[in-house]
Amino acid sequence: MPGDKSISHRSLMLGALAVGETQVTGLLEGEDVLSTAAAMRAMGADIVRGDDGTWRIHGVGVGSLLQPDAALDMGNSGTSTRLLMGLVASHPITATFTGDASLSKRPMGRVITPLSQMGASFESAPGGRLPLTLRGSSPVVPIEYRLPVASAQVKSAVLLAGLNTAGITRVIEPVPTRDHSERMLRGFGAELSVEEVDGARIIAIHGEAELRPQTITVPGDPSSAAFFAVAALLVPGSDLIIENVGLNPTRAGIFEVLRQMGGHIAEVNPREVGGEPVADLHIKHSDLSGIEVDPAIVPSMVDEFPVLFVAASLAKGTTTTTGLEELRVKESDRITVMAQALSAAGARVEEREDGLVIEGTGGEPLRGTANARVKTHLDHRIAMSMAVAGLVSQDGVEIDDTAPIATSFPTFEGLLKEAAA
Repeated sequence: MPGDKSISHRSLMLGALAVGETQVTGLLEGEDVLSTAAAMRAMGADIVRGDDGTWRIHGVGVGSLLQPDAALDMGNSGTSTRLLMGLVASHPITATFTGDASLSKRPMGRVITPLSQMGASFESAPGGRLPLTLRGSSPVVPIEYRLPVASAQVKSAVLLAGLNTAGITRVIEPVPTRDHSERMLRGFGAELSVEEVDGARIIAIHGEAELRPQTITVPGDPSSAAFFAVAALLVPGSDLIIENVGLNPTRAGIFEVLRQMGGHIAEVNPREVGGEPVADLHIKHSDLSGIEVDPAIVPSMVDEFPVLFVAASLAKGTTTTTGLEELRVKESDRITVMAQALSAAGARVEEREDGLVIEGTGGEPLRGTANARVKTHLDHRIAMSMAVAGLVSQDGVEIDDTAPIATSFPTFEGLLKEAAA
């Protein structure tokens, strides 16, 4: 699998804030991560990819980001945008963020709110959308911020702003979200603590940190692995090993849910790489059964629901998902778009405000989309999920645009063709 996208973004950002050379192997070289690299270069970091695939980052130090000469083009990357807003907020510089048509529809208000409390100021398109100009402040004010919605991106933005803030910045999350930022900040030498109080996690970071350069090996992306895991479970006769998959418990909910549905997913050669749990996954075709998905697991698999919907479409019985409001503000409204796409392919889907109810075929192939193209709405995960649906359909599934897949998984089509053969 390609490198984990979340870890790749953070490796570049924190490497750019450390003094000295950080080396990263296994970096995801998709368009989203390259947007982060370009932005950090624009603010003073020296970032070079070697012929051997190793990325070398010479950082500028916390508090020393430079004024970019031009707008920072974030492409399709919401992660790049929100995390970089956090970084810029505590520097005395001004940066304008732009993005493609899909990213420009996504609201940034949930990041603007806490960063404004810290002292940054914003001018944005209506609804807190891009293009957006951020004027950072130095010094900014440390805050204690309770996340109103579970979001690793908002948490990370506040923690990154806190890096260059005198005093202690605290984020309180009622529901745990992916913790790559906490792990990596500690790894780079930031003073960061996590405690649980009345079921909530309180993350505290001490500001004015001095980050030390690191050597990082990026594990394989579990979100990317999910497409092949579902394909192997659904296609009769499949017996597949997916190598080097990151299994951070805040990210691996999809594999737990697939096991609950009856999927054969075994972990082989479990190990730890750079503070992250990693294993190879051995997956065999399985008869899946519909379940009621516990909404508490949503933060650990929020990006994997589109492909879970595909698995549910071929399971025996009914799968019910709730608590998925966050999916409506992703690259597309993933609840509506997947309901339409799967229905077009012959699945029985009921859309509700916070999720889908899917009546599976019991393993029988979907009809497919003989004379129609599935609309992906420029969303890479919709395109990849419906490609998997095409493998288990009679007439195949035609997708209107596969170009967005390059944002997160440039080698997807080739790998899928190879595995399907």
